[in-house]
Amino acid sequence: MPRDDPAADDLHRPLSGLLKELGDGGGDSIELDAIVDHFGRRAFGALLFIFAVPNLLPLPPGSTTILALPLVLIAPQLALGVSNLWLPRAIGRRRLRRSDLRRIFDRLLPRLEKIERLLAPRHRWVFGQMGDRLIGLVCTLLAIVLILPIPLGNILPALTIAALSLGLAQRDGLVVLIGYGLAAVSATVLALTFGAVIAAAIRLEHMLGA
Repeated sequence: MPRDDPAADDLHRPLSGLLKELGDGGGDSIELDAIVDHFGRRAFGALLFIFAVPNLLPLPPGSTTILALPLVLIAPQLALGVSNLWLPRAIGRRRLRRSDLRRIFDRLLPRLEKIERLLAPRHRWVFGQMGDRLIGLVCTLLAIVLILPIPLGNILPALTIAALSLGLAQRDGLVVLIGYGLAAVSATVLALTFGAVIAAAIRLEHMLGA
């Protein structure tokens, strides 16, 4: 059954405004399903952005494996063309405290508001059924990379997902194109990293076998 879409009447409202409303809403806590409903048709972009941002921080080993799990759940649905974001019942009914959301948003919103001054709906040809699916596919692949235990391997993939999802949420095709550029850089760095690891392993094997 389709969810109510409170944001459908204005798809171009600043994401920061929607986040602020979420933190300032009534009640001590809110279900994850209600958060999805709050963002309406922008749920994919908004939630991918929210879950990507923490991965930009230098975190203890293994942290990105946990933080990237929501991305692995959300991004493939976008890639498959799912209209309404679906959460498993056990996850959708989990509640988050408003005070925790406000604490996170108080740190995030000032930076996001500065970025939003540069955003505008443009290059709409980037979007559409296939365009949105491509964004979902790239975010899915990068979310899988985030799960891998690669030292400091979280920053570029997380930045790429943040750019793609913010562009999707604000319908700013220029930001999405920048995200694709970052994806290319991420893929290059990842390939060089794995190549160096494999080369080092081969040299070590030769040394041990000599």
